Amino acid sequence: MRRVILGVSALALVAACTGKPSFEDRPLSDRDFNLEEFFEGKSRAYGQFQDIFGTARRSFVVDISGEWDGKILQLTEDFIYEDGSTEQRVWTLTKTGEDTWTGTAPGVFGEASGQEDGDRFNWSYTIDLPIPSADGTTDTMKVTFDDWMWLIADDRVFNKAYMSRAGITIGDVSIMFEKL
Repeated sequence: MRRVILGVSALALVAACTGKPSFEDRPLSDRDFNLEEFFEGKSRAYGQFQDIFGTARRSFVVDISGEWDGKILQLTEDFIYEDGSTEQRVWTLTKTGEDTWTGTAPGVFGEASGQEDGDRFNWSYTIDLPIPSADGTTDTMKVTFDDWMWLIADDRVFNKAYMSRAGITIGDVSIMFEKL
């Protein structure tokens, strides 16, 4: 039992020490990422979830429709997973300052918060994430996302989302968005 506790403790320490992006990092380009400009209209994303050990566990495609009214950006995300299951998430994002955002969506606890800075955008929230079970039913798991997006071309955004549960990193999601 002591070995198990030491193993779990070591894994938690390694996971806690993994590097993540920060606004202290230098920008990767001189582009300005404006969330409302990129996501207004249609876009598509391709992504996959990897667990803490780097094993790819789930992939998906998302068709996104964005409507911007000058203050609120509504994003309708239609997910299709590799197993054929589907999910829809509708975000209501409010621009609260020149470079700041808040947002809500079903399953999100409280408000998400985000900030643009140069070519990147950071988005943080906690959500009851649907997780498929082996018996075909769907459970949920409360997870926290620390999303980092970089505008890499006028029509491309790369997203790396770090997932944690109870403060322990459980995996990450890599996503490539393309404006249609």
